[in-house]
Amino acid sequence: MTRLRHFKPAGKAIFKDSHTTKMKELLQQWGPGMTSTFAIAGVPLSKPSISHSGASFAPDTIRSALQSYTTFAGDTGLEFTDNILDFGDIYMDPTDIIGNQQRAYEGLREVYASEAAKWWMVLGGDHSISYSSIKACSEQYGKVGVIQFDAHHDLRNVEDGGPTNGTPFRRLLEDHVIQGENLVQIGIRDFTNAKEYARFADEQGVMVYSMQDVDRNSMGRILEKEIDRLEKQVDILYLSVDIDVLDQAFAPGCPAIGPGGMDSKTLLEGIYFASRHEKVKLMDIVEIDPTIDFRNMTSRVAVYCMLNFMKAKKFS
Repeated sequence: MTRLRHFKPAGKAIFKDSHTTKMKELLQQWGPGMTSTFAIAGVPLSKPSISHSGASFAPDTIRSALQSYTTFAGDTGLEFTDNILDFGDIYMDPTDIIGNQQRAYEGLREVYASEAAKWWMVLGGDHSISYSSIKACSEQYGKVGVIQFDAHHDLRNVEDGGPTNGTPFRRLLEDHVIQGENLVQIGIRDFTNAKEYARFADEQGVMVYSMQDVDRNSMGRILEKEIDRLEKQVDILYLSVDIDVLDQAFAPGCPAIGPGGMDSKTLLEGIYFASRHEKVKLMDIVEIDPTIDFRNMTSRVAVYCMLNFMKAKKFS
């Protein structure tokens, strides 16, 4: 039999520097009994979006983008060596949207109950997946405080379109999964929300910081104030990162792009600052559509959000 000396398995014929390890190499498929420091789970759901979205493709694209980054953080001298457990993606039925949201809740509840990791990262999907994740999280860990980086309140009423990507925090409040005073929204932009939903947020006691607030007060001051307040009244903190909090220049692969948003450096600093607190347990990243992205720019931002979350946890 002829031996082919120069061939490798499909997709494996890539350059390998013997001194460099890429973050993607740390991914390990989870199996019963396995534990590690970090774990990820994909929720590839985007059919509840009120506008066109291919966010269901994001979990795999984000995983692939891990190949763009090394395991070494030069500013701290930190080298990541722990495996990142990958639970895979929750199955999504082609037509049953409500069933998919229920399946996301049940699936994530099982994931968190496995206690396989100390810290979790959930890859969406659109923002509707945060309802399922936060509900499952509250049942596993207790009273949840949420820091939401977002251009939108996501407090739309359910009557006009059902449980969409615009309703997760309305549902969480109305179903008493979280309390308004334990929800902090950062990066809310002008001309992206209705007056009624700003009124509802105020009525519920939600702490809302606009982009103007971020510019005036700085991300660090806002987070320091709110985390100091939240840590006294919740069991854990959950970061929810809607990538549309970024200006369109930094997130071309976002369904709801727009001007006047955050730059990526500010968001990354915010995630790092918040994640250093011991009560921050989970982070989700949502609203990335790889089908409209440019050179995976937006998915790479998502990976950097993950890396800052992980670096903060290992370095704190």
